[in-house]
Amino acid sequence: MSAPESAVAVDSLSYALPDRALLDDITLRVSYGESVAVTGASGSGKSTLLMCLLGLTTPHTGTVRIAGRDIVPMRGRALARHRRAHVGMVFQFGELLAELTPSENVALAGLLAGLPRREAYARAGRLLAELGVPADGSPTAHLSGGERQRTAVARALVNEPALLLADEPTGALDSVNREAVADLLFSLPKQRRCALLVVTHDASVAARADRTLLLEAGRLEAPVSAS
Repeated sequence: MSAPESAVAVDSLSYALPDRALLDDITLRVSYGESVAVTGASGSGKSTLLMCLLGLTTPHTGTVRIAGRDIVPMRGRALARHRRAHVGMVFQFGELLAELTPSENVALAGLLAGLPRREAYARAGRLLAELGVPADGSPTAHLSGGERQRTAVARALVNEPALLLADEPTGALDSVNREAVADLLFSLPKQRRCALLVVTHDASVAARADRTLLLEAGRLEAPVSAS
């Protein structure tokens, strides 16, 4: 069987609150090697979309295919296994364990996905070296903001995901580190043949993506260009 063309294939996705629709019949494709930025006002449903792609929120209707499989009907261990194998996530504040070293933080994600200990730590070491994170055994709490976010990117990549998700990944960084982390993120789809979907309020970050989509009034569409 050939690999699916799209790492992500979302169809007829809907999710509503009692007073409004956050996601209204959304269709989305992100191919391997492609980057997409999703923008929109606070409360527009961007986080809900991410949670649906992670399988942490069940949509009211629709399908969410990640690496060829619909995760909507999945539950429990089957869903967790598929997510660990095929999805990497970078959060705004990294969400790392401060008392662990960068290598331990990255390897832990591999161990939880079932990698042998030697392989998990070998992958962690290679990724951290590639991303320029110090490997002196210091706790992650001692790293700079940019180094912590690069560690978070390494953790998201350790299981070689089909889909890399990033939620405001530069929002907590200064201007220099923001540019460096954005450069890194948007280089990954073609380097590692994964799909990248970034949720951001930062127009300069969104502009780096192959495509930019606006989530507004429950609809996900290309933004209208100013004339």
